[in-house]
Amino acid sequence: MLDINFIRENRADVERAIKEKRYKISLSDLLKLDDERREILKKVEDLRREKNEVASKMKGGKPSPELIEKGKKIKESLSLDEKKLSELETDLKTRLKSVPNIIFDDVPLGGEEDSVEVKSWGKKRPKSEAVDHLDYAVSRDWVDFERGSKVAGSKFYYLKNELALLENALTQYGISKVLEAGFNFMTVPDLVSSKILEGCGFNPRTSDQSDEYFVEGEDLALIATAEMPLTGYHMDEILDEKDLPLCYAGLSACFRKEAGTYGKHTRGLFRVHQFNKLEMYVFCLPEDSKKMHEKILAIEEDIWQSLKIPYRVINIAAGDLGSPAAKKYDIEYWSPVDEKYRELTSCSNCTDFQARSLNIRVRKQSGEIVVAHTLNGTAVSLARTMVAVIENYAKKDGKLIVPDVLKPYLNNKEEL
Repeated sequence: MLDINFIRENRADVERAIKEKRYKISLSDLLKLDDERREILKKVEDLRREKNEVASKMKGGKPSPELIEKGKKIKESLSLDEKKLSELETDLKTRLKSVPNIIFDDVPLGGEEDSVEVKSWGKKRPKSEAVDHLDYAVSRDWVDFERGSKVAGSKFYYLKNELALLENALTQYGISKVLEAGFNFMTVPDLVSSKILEGCGFNPRTSDQSDEYFVEGEDLALIATAEMPLTGYHMDEILDEKDLPLCYAGLSACFRKEAGTYGKHTRGLFRVHQFNKLEMYVFCLPEDSKKMHEKILAIEEDIWQSLKIPYRVINIAAGDLGSPAAKKYDIEYWSPVDEKYRELTSCSNCTDFQARSLNIRVRKQSGEIVVAHTLNGTAVSLARTMVAVIENYAKKDGKLIVPDVLKPYLNNKEEL
């Protein structure tokens, strides 16, 4: 959530973000509402002061009927204006939650197709050597979508045998890499309250794009990413500058309806309703967030280079950014089956957008208290990573070559 004073002082930047992120919000209406709130707030403060003055005059003796009547009228007016102020503040806060974060100057403008390739790495495997991951996994009895659908519905599945072991190996390897990079490993709740969900800024552009599964009768939703509970970890806390940056890596199941994905690649494990993911998360000083963004990206690149999976890094265009992100990188792996790049991981700088909503602040050494900056990035998204590994390591004879870095987690097997 953006600060209302920041919006006033940086209106052009906020208007630009609203336009480029393709939200439909009137800042004029928002600021008009805030003007009304400020006016009522001043009246409330004046009435409270008058009330205290009257109360002071009533001490030490019998008050006059005029003073009693004045006090009564002040109390009645104050009650009405305080109620109006509360309503305006609630309305303003609700509307503020719909305003997206600003975008950095180096973010490309336009839609998904306008995202810019920053770099690429690796040798692309020819299509003639590649196998379709779903056909391959089904033929080896490694995945069962049919029974998954029978038990939980479409796009749920069972991982079996060597593929389940491969997922475990990728998880263990991912954990080792984030620990090596100085992150603290955590497991997290698989559900969060609406306060956390809203604080993270997961606001769909339209009502039919909501991605979360809600628990009926409870103020809870299944998480779409460990970013959600990790964001809430320090809610309503003041962090100490000497402890920053705080770097966490959360392992969780992720649940997504995948609303609004019509027309996107959905085959097999690439886009499913439940998958496991290891997520990196950082709380830092405002002046350090851009540096930390590049660090998270470097960790992601290191993982994919060590797995020897060819990829490219994309600077995501404004029209494809979510509400919280001021800038976002995607890593897309080269799919030799489809002969195109497909999304594998992402990392975002959310500046103070999430931390302000959840009241996460930092006490600097000078004594000044500022709102923290937050960042997130995928270390390993297991389902899509298994797709990438199969497409790049499966052989036509049916065997899967084990990537060198995963061998220690698979009893040093050369093939599966």
